[in-house]
Amino acid sequence: MTKVPGRGTAGPPSGRGRGPDGRGPRGAAGRDDKSGPGAARASGRQTGNTPRPPAGRADGAGRPGRKGGGARRPARSGTVPASRKEAPGKDTPRKDTARKDTARKDTGRKDTAPKEKPAGRTGGAATAIKRSARRKAPAKSSAAESRTARNAQGARPKTDGAGPRGPRPGGGSGRRPPPGRPPRPRVPFHRRDPLKRLNVGLLVVAFVLSLFAGRLVQLQTIDSGQYTEQAMLQRMRELTLPAVRGDITDAQGNPLAMTVEARAIFADPSLIKADKRQPIVNALAPTLGLNPATLLKQISKPATRFVYLAHGVRPDQARLVSSWNFLGIGTLPEYRREYPNDSLAASVIGFVNDTGSGAAGLESSLNGVLAGKAGWQRVEISPEGQHIPMGEDQKRPSVPGRGVRLTLQRDLQFKAQQAIERQVRASRAKSGTVIVMDPRTGRLLAMASAPGFDPNDYADSDRSRWGSPLVQDAYEPGSTGKVVTAAAVMEHGGVTPQTPYTVPDKIKKYDVVFHDSHPHPPERLTFAGVLAKSSNVGTIMASESIDSQRLYQTLRDFGFGRRTGLPLPGETPGLLVPPAKWSGTDRYPIAFGQTVSVNAVQMASVYSTIANGGVRVAPNLVAGTVGEHDRFTPAPEPVREQVISEKTARQISDMLEGVTTKEGTAPKAQIKGYRVAGKTGTAEVVNPRCGCYDGGGYTASFAGFAPADDPRLVVQVVLQDPKRGSHYGGDAAAPVFKDVMSFALQSEKIPPTGSRPPIIEIRARD
Repeated sequence: MTKVPGRGTAGPPSGRGRGPDGRGPRGAAGRDDKSGPGAARASGRQTGNTPRPPAGRADGAGRPGRKGGGARRPARSGTVPASRKEAPGKDTPRKDTARKDTARKDTGRKDTAPKEKPAGRTGGAATAIKRSARRKAPAKSSAAESRTARNAQGARPKTDGAGPRGPRPGGGSGRRPPPGRPPRPRVPFHRRDPLKRLNVGLLVVAFVLSLFAGRLVQLQTIDSGQYTEQAMLQRMRELTLPAVRGDITDAQGNPLAMTVEARAIFADPSLIKADKRQPIVNALAPTLGLNPATLLKQISKPATRFVYLAHGVRPDQARLVSSWNFLGIGTLPEYRREYPNDSLAASVIGFVNDTGSGAAGLESSLNGVLAGKAGWQRVEISPEGQHIPMGEDQKRPSVPGRGVRLTLQRDLQFKAQQAIERQVRASRAKSGTVIVMDPRTGRLLAMASAPGFDPNDYADSDRSRWGSPLVQDAYEPGSTGKVVTAAAVMEHGGVTPQTPYTVPDKIKKYDVVFHDSHPHPPERLTFAGVLAKSSNVGTIMASESIDSQRLYQTLRDFGFGRRTGLPLPGETPGLLVPPAKWSGTDRYPIAFGQTVSVNAVQMASVYSTIANGGVRVAPNLVAGTVGEHDRFTPAPEPVREQVISEKTARQISDMLEGVTTKEGTAPKAQIKGYRVAGKTGTAEVVNPRCGCYDGGGYTASFAGFAPADDPRLVVQVVLQDPKRGSHYGGDAAAPVFKDVMSFALQSEKIPPTGSRPPIIEIRARD
């Protein structure tokens, strides 16, 4: 009869039965089911009554001397037991909490007990059973009774789906998992040899360190040169060190063009973030006068490291830009060209563009002298665009340009420009020029033109005004060119100032009829009278005393058809074709200043030659250059050439004094107290639409010198197509001559000679 479990014995709870062998039912765990988790982790119990081994491990399932309350070490196979839900009908591995024995060796038996799902047991219930069994069991019992007691302690209650579950073998909380939530699978704890783990870890660390060491060797030795060069290229930036451009001054050293300190604004687009571009454009565009669309395009190139945004920015504007602290925007020192007199002599001086190169006038033609030679500096720049102070620094200093001193005089230039601008507005002329020249040296003291422009703001002016009309515009000299014919016929044709001519108002040569400027009955005039009256017909009659070749050669000697040699860009040599290309009637209009063309400086040189006793001195504008320590180097002496004899020049000078008398064509050119010699010119302008003179307008001019008996100054005035008032040179140009010449005589402190003018016989005696 089976003993009812009492105090100290382990039996199933009430309501649960036992198996036929008197022991409680067992689950699948701990049996010899080789396919379930129990095969990998033995429970330490056998179905038979074979006694346990006395000590040591049994099948690797337990360890002697340890109590069964803790988790046992899993089998060598390392198989993780399945959860209850994943292996229904199988019992989870459990440990015997009532004794210290190991698993039985005989695991091959079949368990005849029915396989049921084990009930959950709490660690507290198992401990209570264990303690009770120890207290009630006799000290020495038979092996069968001991086995029976141990079987009773280790048995689990039958689970038939009714009633609460008993305590879970092996301890535990005994709580059921919440509904709908699977129990956590137990993670096996694998113990390994710590020395082996340490060795493996050291090997891994050594391997990683060897990779780093190999890479360091490659960087520091094998590829060090290549990477050093690449790094240097990324940091190095070559900066241009602009040379200080030389100043342009007048004859007294007054600056006409000067170099002042400025700043260049640059950008590093790679540092400018996309959301910062528009704020930068909104700030810089109105401040620097830049186009917003162009500026945005310039700073929206992330692959670009350097781009100039503006040149010649004033220092105060640059400081304002720097105060905004825009990342990627910086300033560099440079120089800016400034013209302190605004439009004064702008057609001669020209201007410098945004890149620092001369673009017009002397700034362009003398750019090589003025600009100097720029230097460079290679510095290391940080990613933020800052100069690394102790980094690589290579430098080649710039060579400053040389200054240029002109022959112009600022005050006289101002007066000439003021006078021609006023007359151009008054007569509504297309343009006008004034030249003041020293006939003895060929120096140009004033070169004014209108309309002009301000080189400080050249971009806002008309591009057609950027040139120098004084040498670029060719015009037909008209009657002012008659002095060359007079010099030729008097020098080579035997004509004298008293040679008489009967002059009608028109003359026919071949199939062409030539007229005087106004109708008149035939007049008996001396050659001096022909020149004083500016008669075209009388000039044609006098020119027949020489051949075409002689007339052509005299024109060439006076400078027609060849450049003056002034350092101004775009000079025209005028138009003078050889006699072999003349038609049958070309020589006649050439004699009175038509069918040929000159520029204003060429015509002024003609009258300087007459005033200088027949010696032509090449016009010159540059007095010299100024180098280091303000050392002045004078320009080479101009070329001198005797064109006509002094006697002929003197006779022509006396004849030209008759032009400014009341009987001449330019009484408005007279200056009180001074003897004045000169010649008016009124030439028709070719109409480009028809290639004829009809409707082309007129060129009004006057050229003269004073004092006539000791010429010191030559003034030449040209007005292109005056539309208001008279278009004759004596009315439109002579007053400008008087205004400028009067000021020049006073500024140069040239007193009147006090001599009496010669008596010029205008009309011939019968």
